[in-house]
Parts: sequence; C-alpha cells; structure tokens
Amino acid sequence: MIDFGFDKLALIGAVALIVIGPEKLPRVARTVGHLVGKAQRYVADVKAEVNRSIELDELKKMKTQFEDAARNVEQSVNQELHDTTRDLEQSWNQATGLGSGTAAEGSVYEPLPPHYEHPRKNWRLKRGATPQWYKHRNGVRTRVQSGAARVARFRPPRASS
Repeated sequence: MIDFGFDKLALIGAVALIVIGPEKLPRVARTVGHLVGKAQRYVADVKAEVNRSIELDELKKMKTQFEDAARNVEQSVNQELHDTTRDLEQSWNQATGLGSGTAAEGSVYEPLPPHYEHPRKNWRLKRGATPQWYKHRNGVRTRVQSGAARVARFRPPRASS
C-alpha cells in the first residue's frame, strides 16, 4: 500500500484547507473518511471470501482423501472376509467329504434373506373391538355428525326472561 507519513498527511491537509476552504473541509473530510472505511470493509470482505474458498478447497481435498481411505479399508475387509469364507468352505467340504473342493471353490454359499410378509391386520376390526365406554370416555366419535349439528349440540341453553 501507499506509505503516508505524518509530514505527507500535514502537507495534504494544508493543500486541502487552501483549495477547499475552511467551510467545506469538515464535510469533505467526513465524506473521504466514509469512502475510505467502505473501501477497507470491501477489501476485508474480499480477503475473507478468498480465505473461505481456500479453506473450502482444503476441506474438499481432505474429504476425498478420507473417502478414498474408507473405500480402501472397506475393500480390504471385504477381500479378507471373502478369503476366510472360501477357506472355511474348503475345510468344511474336505472334512465332510462332500466333494473334491474343485467345484465349490468358485461359489460361496449365501443364504437368501427371509421373505417379508405383511401381517395383514385389519385396523377396522381393531377399532371395532374397542369397548364403547372406553371410546366415550376418551372422546372418540362413534357417529358421524355435521358441523351445524355439533354446534347446536354444544350451544348453551337460552336464558328465559
């Protein structure tokens, strides 16, 4: 940035006092101060935005590194599990005498997951099985009633004159 010492600022102030005049100088100085403040805030915002973008790039790089490491760990665990399963099957086949082990080497036995079947519960039957006294006590409506009928039902009685 431009380096202003005290002597340069005093010279600029004296010239401004002569050129602008003593009546307008405070207003001009205030306006210049506001403009300089805005410029400083703008520069600070730009610096902050650049720093945020740099940090964001670094975080993205770290994220990809962690994802790659996790993927490598997952692949190694799956490979070890597959090797262990194959070795166990070979040992089992040799121990039980179910074959020479050549046909079963490539295939890994994976049982099928149980088939989900919906319990087919009928909520209407359940709702009908609830006793009437329980429904009445808990405010469950058992009959359809229009809005006007409901208002008329709960309207306070008229006072007789």
